[in-house]
Amino acid sequence: MRQLLLVLSSILTLSSLNPSAMTIAGTTPDLSEMRLVQKLNCNNPQTQAAINECTKLSYQNTDKKLNQVYQQLLSILERPRKQKLIAAQLAWIKFRDTNCEFERSRYEGGSIASTIYFGCLENTTKQRTQQLQESLKTDP
Repeated sequence: MRQLLLVLSSILTLSSLNPSAMTIAGTTPDLSEMRLVQKLNCNNPQTQAAINECTKLSYQNTDKKLNQVYQQLLSILERPRKQKLIAAQLAWIKFRDTNCEFERSRYEGGSIASTIYFGCLENTTKQRTQQLQESLKTDP
């Protein structure tokens, strides 16, 4: 009888809750969200996962710089040269991504594979940014 009362009490309590507020017991939390709670110290990453994440963030910052320079260059070019730059950039992106996938493949399945991949993306992107900056200096 006591167990029946506990079950009925639980059902009544659950039914009075907002359905969006209820969770299923035994579910595991999303680990990607949990990592965000911890402050990432990219000046001194302590785990391979932290190194991977810091390398990714560093690449993303480098990619933002590339896009800024690319947009600046596009804005000053005449239409025929602008079209050539767009085609060149698309080909370059395909090269960069494929080349970095090749670099990563050496470490496939290893925890360092992400660091190798994002490091390659970052280095290649820095080189391209320098090339585009040179074009900015020489184009009217």
